[in-house]
Amino acid sequence: MAPSLFGKVKSKGRKWLQAAPRESSTPSPQTLLPTSSRPASQLATRPTSQPTSSPPTSTDTNTSSLPSLQERLWNEAYDGVKASEPKLVGAYEKILSTELHGDDPSSVTPESTDNEIGETPGTRSGQMQQLVQAGLDRTQKQASIKRGIDEGLQAVQEVRRVVDKAVHAAPEAAIAWVGVCLGLEILSNPVTEARDNRKGIVYVLLRIEWYWNLVSLLLDENKAEQSSAGLRAQLEKHVVQLYEKLLAYQIKSVCLYHRNWAAVIGRDLWKIDDWAGQLNEIKEAEAAVQRDMDQYNSEDSKIQLRKLIDVAGALEKQQEKRHQDDGDKQCLRDLRETDPRNDKTRIEDTKGGLLRDSYRWILDHADFQRFRDDPQSRLLWIKGDPGKGKTMLLCGIIDELKKGPNSLLSYFFCQATEAQLSNAASVLRGLIYLLILQQPSLISHVRSKHDVAGEKLFQGINVWVSLVEIFTDMLKDPTLKDAVLIVDALDECTTDRPKLLDFIIQSLTISSSRVKWIVSSRNWQDIEEKLGRIEQKVRLQLELNQDSISKAVDTYIECKVEELVGLKNYDKKTRDTVKNHLTSNADGTFLWVALVCKELADPKARKWHTLSRLQSFPPGLDSLYGRMIEHIRDSEDADLCKEVLAIASVVYRPVTLDELKVLAESLEDIDPDDLKDIIGSCGSFLTLRESVVYFVHQSAKDYLLSKASCHILPSGTAHQHHTLFSRSLAALSEALRRDIYGLSTPGFSIDQVSLPNPDPLSWIRYSCIYWVDHLVDSNPTSSHMDLQDSSVIHGFIQKKYLYWLESLSLLRSMSEGVQAVYKLEALVVS
Repeated sequence: MAPSLFGKVKSKGRKWLQAAPRESSTPSPQTLLPTSSRPASQLATRPTSQPTSSPPTSTDTNTSSLPSLQERLWNEAYDGVKASEPKLVGAYEKILSTELHGDDPSSVTPESTDNEIGETPGTRSGQMQQLVQAGLDRTQKQASIKRGIDEGLQAVQEVRRVVDKAVHAAPEAAIAWVGVCLGLEILSNPVTEARDNRKGIVYVLLRIEWYWNLVSLLLDENKAEQSSAGLRAQLEKHVVQLYEKLLAYQIKSVCLYHRNWAAVIGRDLWKIDDWAGQLNEIKEAEAAVQRDMDQYNSEDSKIQLRKLIDVAGALEKQQEKRHQDDGDKQCLRDLRETDPRNDKTRIEDTKGGLLRDSYRWILDHADFQRFRDDPQSRLLWIKGDPGKGKTMLLCGIIDELKKGPNSLLSYFFCQATEAQLSNAASVLRGLIYLLILQQPSLISHVRSKHDVAGEKLFQGINVWVSLVEIFTDMLKDPTLKDAVLIVDALDECTTDRPKLLDFIIQSLTISSSRVKWIVSSRNWQDIEEKLGRIEQKVRLQLELNQDSISKAVDTYIECKVEELVGLKNYDKKTRDTVKNHLTSNADGTFLWVALVCKELADPKARKWHTLSRLQSFPPGLDSLYGRMIEHIRDSEDADLCKEVLAIASVVYRPVTLDELKVLAESLEDIDPDDLKDIIGSCGSFLTLRESVVYFVHQSAKDYLLSKASCHILPSGTAHQHHTLFSRSLAALSEALRRDIYGLSTPGFSIDQVSLPNPDPLSWIRYSCIYWVDHLVDSNPTSSHMDLQDSSVIHGFIQKKYLYWLESLSLLRSMSEGVQAVYKLEALVVS
């Protein structure tokens, strides 16, 4: 079994603890040598690599061509010993050379024995360690014998102390006793010298490893400060001197282990080597190193402390910035309800693309230029009837203003067909969002409130108040200069439009703001009453610019006819006839031209029927819409088309094809391709983009609800809402289940959830969010059967309530769920 991480940590800690020897115990030398040390008989083979904290063996030299700091100091000390005691080192190297040649003494020559020691960094250290180990192994038997003698001598010493006291009172005996003691001292020297040597070698081996590790930490040249370079040089000098004494001790020990026993006893009798004295010299050298080290550390600590303070300050700033960045990202995520840039792209694609020739007239218009160039003109109001191209006109203005230097541009496209694009709060959120993306410093005005309230800042009944305060602070910000705010289709802001108009008017009174507004709307009275009294405005009414609009429509007709020619392969006569009819009946309305051309481009419309079909399209939008309704009533799929139009007329946002099938019982079993054909058969009221069903224009929806409701909603809108409520609740009751995404452990952030494929919520997404809204708009009362204890709602709450909340969280719509619960409660108590 592999050792645990905790075991490895304990082992590493134990090794460091061993590096500081205790005087109270003397471990055997063998336990302190690196595990790679081998007897002398194995020196000719490569030893295994050493741990990085130990002096390297010869194998370490293969890993680097340059010596490390530890190796450099070790080699410098070795060369110092060799220079001061050449005979001693010469003897040592001859012993090493002999050991390296193993059992072949004949290969040892005077030439070969001079320099058999390794030359590469780290090799000499490993060879010395192994040679010491080999010598200790070689003298192990004699050491055991002497250890026994030493134990006997210890007993004699106890007796000697007793006799010392006894003879103290008899001077004549003391003289004889001195001779006996001197003899005992001389005779015990071989034993004590051997003991002191082996005890000393343990200490030396420990200290050489200790200082090897210490040097890498203390004298790192890459970290040395200039101000402490002198102290470092002095410390390094004393470390080398200490190394010399440590190495000399080892070298002398190796030579001792390879002398014959008689020579060793002779040297020990007279303490020629004086192992205890050498050890004391080593400890004195250590004391010198310790003093230098304390002084160096004191100075270095000051330097490092200053650096740590600087680093801590930098890290704190970095942490603050990271925290700030994370907070900004979360704030933007909570603020964003829609990205107006994506809405603009979608609108342009739905309308067949933006044609520059259809809007460039306004760039040369005197009113537009006055608004653009006059600082006192703060509002450009473009107004006109449905289908006059107001939205595409603003798309073109946005593209042109983007080209200007240092342009700060924010915009929003209101659409009554989508709940999140048809309320005043969404307009401000979209404008604020784009401003922050272009000028990130403005997010501080949002963060001041968001840091306290979180995502709830953009929810609840006070959201408008909060957004107005934030936007007002942004408009007062001195860094916000020359910004242009654009809102298209004010008339399609169906929720809190008066509040939005009041805010626009109020923003114009902020003297420090240089913000300008461009808005568009239909000719509606409530908008006229609000904006009409603004003095700093420029009003551009499309009906009063009929010539410019007609020329733009003619250009648009020219483009669409060329598309039809390429698609249907019209001859010149047909081409001219189509163009003339469109020009004569368009009445300056882009939408009318677009709808007629869409009918002519239908694959079912044969080329030879073009002229007859062309005459069936009456001028004017309402007349055209009426003709489309009649066409639907006469088709074989009339009931399906009416059901689709009825659903599209009351849903709170455009629905996908999958969601549509849930809401329409008659569409459940229809193939997706057939369903697309049904959408196409809805008289050009609807269009399909990326499997989402849209109205071609708000005017189409207005016509169905106001002038054709008897055809598509014969039982009224409230009945249709109830139908969608019932269908939605039935689908949810069948589909919702615990852990619908199969997360197993769902206790983590929604941002970490990956959508499964296929997504089990894709077809009930709309129903999950809006079923309560349809119930509310069906006008039930507290006595209504749907609100009774035994109703389907009661059963759904009992069995599926938690699963519903889970699905809302996966759909990132918990705020809508909270509001839905409040609405249910209000229905019950009303």
